[in-house]
Amino acid sequence: MTDLGRIATEIMAYYRALDEGATLRHHFRHADEEGGLWYFEAAPDRGELVTIRQAELTPAGRLHRYSWEHLEDEHGFLTDQTIDLEEEPLEAVPAEVFQRVWAQ
Repeated sequence: MTDLGRIATEIMAYYRALDEGATLRHHFRHADEEGGLWYFEAAPDRGELVTIRQAELTPAGRLHRYSWEHLEDEHGFLTDQTIDLEEEPLEAVPAEVFQRVWAQ
């Protein structure tokens, strides 16, 4: 396995373990400047909030979803930045709101 393949496998394994082991989840929404809506599901890990699932609903109504099962594609990728609520203009939303978007 190449180094890039090994790294991708390790990243996928990290997000999968975090997702499958999460007992506490936080859900957020963010509207971008172009009118898109971003939804995040995050779990705590070592004192930080790590995004484990992310959905982007574009202004045109297209939905792009990212998780350990689908880390990236030609439209985007699961963020590798932790959520900093003091610096990010994110709105907390109920889990049902996130799940409704995710399931579209």
